[in-house]
Amino acid sequence: MKLLVTGVEGYIGCLLAPYLQARGHDIVGLDTGYYRDGWLFSDRSLVPGFPRTINRDIRQIQAEDLRGVEAVVHLAELSNDPLGENVPELTYEINHKASVRLAELARAAGVQRFVYTSSCSVYGVADGAEPMTELSPTNPQTAYAKCKTLVERDVGAMAAPGFSPTFLRNATAYGASPRMRFDIVLNNLCGIAATSGRIAMTSDGTPWRPLVHVLDICEAVACALDAPADAVHNEVFNVGHDADNYQVRDIARIVAEVFPGCELSFGPAGADNRSYRVSFAKIHSQLPGFRCGWDARRGARQLHEVFTRIKLDEAGFDARPFTRLKQLRYLSHTGQIDDRFFWTH
Repeated sequence: MKLLVTGVEGYIGCLLAPYLQARGHDIVGLDTGYYRDGWLFSDRSLVPGFPRTINRDIRQIQAEDLRGVEAVVHLAELSNDPLGENVPELTYEINHKASVRLAELARAAGVQRFVYTSSCSVYGVADGAEPMTELSPTNPQTAYAKCKTLVERDVGAMAAPGFSPTFLRNATAYGASPRMRFDIVLNNLCGIAATSGRIAMTSDGTPWRPLVHVLDICEAVACALDAPADAVHNEVFNVGHDADNYQVRDIARIVAEVFPGCELSFGPAGADNRSYRVSFAKIHSQLPGFRCGWDARRGARQLHEVFTRIKLDEAGFDARPFTRLKQLRYLSHTGQIDDRFFWTH
């Protein structure tokens, strides 16, 4: 199948493209290149090769970019809550409007499938003790999460014979990627443990977060593309495993155990009220072939191995390309992108 994968140079995308190529798909990538400065390590077992890539902002994609494409896998958005809140109006322009426009162009071009990487952050603050399912009400707390719900709504309304959108609500990602991110919880805690030997939590760590390894996200995308159309047509799937709902303090304890000699302390109850547990029963029962191969402890061990191998130090951990908000602010302050995040040269 010929695929267009947007955000192909990002944390997930740089792993997803070769993952899908290994499954026999013909990949064309698209990425604007905000995070091209960041490459933490090389590993040919993870990234054996890279597809032809269109260097273009998602807002500037044209109909001809979709010629001959059978499926779109869409990752290219401003990712995570702090970046989304940085300039909320731009978050809506890029994450909502540009994503819907891409789906409109895809449907007009005869693209058969549209796999959208949504997020479990749409659940926001859960009211009850029961895990959230795909039928639970959404309660997004940030511009990033609100845009996810808007794209699901608007692209879902386009579903028709011959155009099958699928929405993958990923749990919070973790795991090693050459285009590393240190602004997501398990990766961040592992980086702190590796470079300082001490995790000093600023909160009591009681909020719940579901986690999913980045390679399990890749597997979910691959399974969605391989599944019969009627199995994924206009369907929403939470992506993860029921056993991978953790309180943040338990994630910190796992990391402290995996990184020898790491000290761990907790603070008072925090102001961040986002807390939710998620049910992943649907994806395991209804998406043929999908299974999670990772859990938080195995992921922490993977990161320990990588950080030891590359001798990760504090300068590398704090480097701007590995934190989304730092990198976009740098590009803005140095005049490389304008006030609408378009490249100036």
